[in-house]
Amino acid sequence: MVINFFQSLHPVIQALLATCFTWAMTALGAAVVFTTKGVNQRLLDAMLGFAGGVMIAASYWSLLAPAIAMSEGKAIPAWVPAVAGFLLGGIFLRGIDKVLPHLHLGFPTTEAEGVKTSWQRSTLLVLAITLHNIPEGLAVGVAFGALAAGMPSASFGAAVALAIGIGIQNFPEGLAVSLPLRREGLSRRKSFWYGQLSGLVEPIAGVIGAAAVIIAQPILPYALAFAAGAMIFVVIEEVVPEAQRGGNADLATMGGMVGFAVMMLLDVAFG
Repeated sequence: MVINFFQSLHPVIQALLATCFTWAMTALGAAVVFTTKGVNQRLLDAMLGFAGGVMIAASYWSLLAPAIAMSEGKAIPAWVPAVAGFLLGGIFLRGIDKVLPHLHLGFPTTEAEGVKTSWQRSTLLVLAITLHNIPEGLAVGVAFGALAAGMPSASFGAAVALAIGIGIQNFPEGLAVSLPLRREGLSRRKSFWYGQLSGLVEPIAGVIGAAAVIIAQPILPYALAFAAGAMIFVVIEEVVPEAQRGGNADLATMGGMVGFAVMMLLDVAFG
């Protein structure tokens, strides 16, 4: 009954609620800071690898494959929107990466990226995960916005599967922010606050993504591929290096394999 009610809502509202769920999962992960002083590094690396695997699988199964299917039978080759949107997504994230001050987990403050600033290390750490969450929220929003276009390759189940997958992998992300902040000397409450705050961008990006493809439906294949490109950029530039940095490369890799399999299962089963 809840699913029927959710399915009856406008796609923009669906995108908002779905990304609020992914945000809540980030907050749930961040809340672990109230129950423990730290998490085993092996477990954290495996969870980060899992998150990367989910994002890679989602990029293809939930975004690129539908983008290609939607482009078939058009005046231009079916691969053009997928390739163009994918590369634009990576370029867009690279542009933000160059401008927004941020610091990846485990790196010294001297290796902060973006424009030079005097902001505190804790702020830079939060901004790094916030940057990470933009393409995730955008991907969920575009997936729900695609439903309004009535495309055969866009289904409610696939959009729900994507939201569930992103939500699952947001748990370790929230945890990966709050615990390092606690080790930096912040209180548990502040560590949780900043941890969950990093996921707040997802509902914003989700609503923007859904509204954009509804208003301009011809850009839908490009938008799906754009979100995929942005997510792959984050995985290669941030998630994989962080998961491998702790010296548990094999474990992180297996975590990535499991994450990919879980997201593939969700998309095929629900889609």
